[in-house]
Amino acid sequence: MKVVNAIKDDLNVWLELACEVEYLFGPMVSDPKFIQAIEKNINQCSAFCVRENDGLPGSRLLGGVLFSSAGAPSYKIGWLAVSSRARNKGIATELLRNILKLVDVPAEVSVITFGDEIPDGRPARKLYQKFGFVPQEESIPNGPEGRSRQKFKLLIK
Repeated sequence: MKVVNAIKDDLNVWLELACEVEYLFGPMVSDPKFIQAIEKNINQCSAFCVRENDGLPGSRLLGGVLFSSAGAPSYKIGWLAVSSRARNKGIATELLRNILKLVDVPAEVSVITFGDEIPDGRPARKLYQKFGFVPQEESIPNGPEGRSRQKFKLLIK
């Protein structure tokens, strides 16, 4: 499995992946701001994906991540999702491993993920904790679907 930069030809399959996980994240596919965020990250080479069978651009996505280094040395994971058919196969681990290689040390990497009471969000929490991210106590607004969120931070020295 190869993690690659998403390109414009991946936009439609990126939206297909987003559609699949909207029950967790809230509405995205019809949100112009989400589409603009994907396009911006693609243009800035900060949208990464794993395509089915390591296929050509436009092939179905197994997973994707949006990553921002605009505030370096404070980095941000804006969105990470894995298709239901590809879960528990190491896709998210590879996506996260890939973006952490891009971080200049010392750094802080943050992500807002699901609250612990969201069963389908627990794998994401476990993934971040496996990499050393620590849950933060600061208050984060609920997601657009109305469920809780929590910020996680990783300090890299």
